[in-house]
Amino acid sequence: MVLMAIAHRADLADGLARTTYDELTIATGISRTKVADGLDVLAARNLLVREPDGRSTYQLTNYGEGHVWAALPAKPLYDRTGAMPMFDDFHLRKAAELDALKIYLAFAARRDTTQNVARITYEQISDYAGIHLGKIKKALGILNINGLVTVESYERMDGLPGASHGYRLAHLFPRLHAGTTGRATRGQGDDSRNYE
Repeated sequence: MVLMAIAHRADLADGLARTTYDELTIATGISRTKVADGLDVLAARNLLVREPDGRSTYQLTNYGEGHVWAALPAKPLYDRTGAMPMFDDFHLRKAAELDALKIYLAFAARRDTTQNVARITYEQISDYAGIHLGKIKKALGILNINGLVTVESYERMDGLPGASHGYRLAHLFPRLHAGTTGRATRGQGDDSRNYE
């Protein structure tokens, strides 16, 4: 939660964010203690550097040209008070909440930029996000209920019965989809190998 709030405030040129604890607590809806704990975890995992440019600054690591990045929706996730209402139901007491955030970030990272959808199997979600297969459905439910992800069904490329799924992040390039990119036929696109 804290990583998302910092990423939203990071300068696009250098990945440096200037934000206060108060702004982070409002954005995430969690206490200052939990924000501090989150910052400790992010720093320990080398996802950010604390105070690289003085107080209330955070540097996203491995940021910039030559590094892999992901687009996250930002402004539409906030209300007028500066809070992200999507976190209203996150009480940091259930593993499914953390799993949901891991899956959300996995979808952001694996999103096909031409069709604006992440086509990824449960097995790939499990490997990429480090979540047990049996916990994925519950975490996806949290994302869906909170309006963060739209699930789309596609015909399977391998010809077997059933469907494969694509996951679209709400509020991220909403006009960019298969119908507007000339790829309305399901199963087309450079990322088809991801869900065979």
